[in-house]
Amino acid sequence: MAEMYNNNNNMGPPQPGMPMPPQTAPQPNPFGNPSLDLALALLEAAWELTGRKYSDPALSMCRATCRYEQITRYFSDPQYYFQVNDQYVRNKLKIVLLPFLHRGHWTRISEPVVGRLSYKPPIYDINAPDLYIPLMAFGTYLVLAGFSLGLYGK
Repeated sequence: MAEMYNNNNNMGPPQPGMPMPPQTAPQPNPFGNPSLDLALALLEAAWELTGRKYSDPALSMCRATCRYEQITRYFSDPQYYFQVNDQYVRNKLKIVLLPFLHRGHWTRISEPVVGRLSYKPPIYDINAPDLYIPLMAFGTYLVLAGFSLGLYGK
């Protein structure tokens, strides 16, 4: 009886007429980011809830089209995008709002790292992408929208 429930998907005994799925070994994450492993596990759990006949082809298609390895290459270190200071925010807002006044270069500053090319974080490079300014803009929008809706009693 214990063997019946001792499978990797923990979905209980197989339903009559439903074939057992092949047991696959979990794919190792080459980047070692546990939050991305958790996100993939949640995605797999959501697919499991929709049913096996829909989940297996859809999950394999998602893995093929999402290119999990490429996504983790860009978002393996989210702290990189939040390394900003007051001077950076002032200069970046000036570039975004008045780009014709920018007299500097428009390329990112790279630094050689053993085996690959790396870029300096936003605190040292005004042209580096950051997530601080968009996140603060969205937060400001939410606060102002809530305030205006509160004034009108909605």
